[in-house]
Amino acid sequence: MSRSPRRKTVKQPPLLFEKSQRVILKIQNIIGTRLLTYWTSNRGNVCDNDVIALYELFKKVGTGEEMAFFIKSSGGEVEPSLRMVNLIREYYRKVVALVPMECASAATMIAVGADVIKMGPLAHLTAIDSSLTHAMSPVEPLENHKVSVSQDELSRIVKLWNENRKPSDGNPYSDIFKYIHPLVVGAIDRSSSLSIKICKEILSYHIKDDAAAERISRRLNSDYPSHSYPITIREARRIGLQVSKLEKNVNDLLLDLNEIYSEMAQKALTDFDELNYHDNEILNILEAEGIQIHYQNDKDWNYIKEERRWQALNDESSWRRIEIVNGRQVRSQLHVR
Repeated sequence: MSRSPRRKTVKQPPLLFEKSQRVILKIQNIIGTRLLTYWTSNRGNVCDNDVIALYELFKKVGTGEEMAFFIKSSGGEVEPSLRMVNLIREYYRKVVALVPMECASAATMIAVGADVIKMGPLAHLTAIDSSLTHAMSPVEPLENHKVSVSQDELSRIVKLWNENRKPSDGNPYSDIFKYIHPLVVGAIDRSSSLSIKICKEILSYHIKDDAAAERISRRLNSDYPSHSYPITIREARRIGLQVSKLEKNVNDLLLDLNEIYSEMAQKALTDFDELNYHDNEILNILEAEGIQIHYQNDKDWNYIKEERRWQALNDESSWRRIEIVNGRQVRSQLHVR
């Protein structure tokens, strides 16, 4: 029977609130508008709870005419993207997305909800075609975990099968279903339709031409050879998005801010033995003037040899808030369920 490892002092990631606040204030002085930041590590992702964290920022900074939104993320769930864009539009009439680096998948959806996207030389958006990990997904044999399957992958399998089929061959799905469960295929098709609809709805916040919004949405969903295809500023313009170059001084400061967040989100793993370790890594960070909210893992992991899988123990992971109240720095936990 698995048991919790003996507790000992575990590594803590640095909290660099003062550093990030200084950079945010510098950027605001240059651009002349409010700046909010949304940053996820390579282990974080866009999720529903991000919407609650973003709302906490707006409660602190209030409403206004225009805001800038720094986005750096490799993506995640698509539904929260629409909720985040809707929340932003409740508080600010004009939105400028600042994209100095990766802004992929579901994060691309958030960016296209802005009136203007400003991109730096390292920046890229990506396709937003759907991929998902289903309860019935195929299992990767070495690590024994479920793998994601994308609509594009399935479509290409069917296309290749049709191009090379013999007259005696039957339906391609009779072979596909040997490896991918029918429920997974159905779920992916439904997810793809959802992705197109959500993207079109997000675009409608600033594009009033339904045909144009439909065209851009379908192009982002189905016109690229891979989910991670980098859409640079030139391609973004060809798609029909309102894109401009990010000013060099602002881009440099945003890269400085990314470095600060990356230091905060460094690996904070404490090994107890070969079967047990503690994870204290920061995954998602949202920030505005006077307030920062971040999600931090805080749990033990135990490896079950017989089942070839990891289980979490003593999970105290949570959203945590740092804010300035009456000139003092106050830390608290943000309870989200």
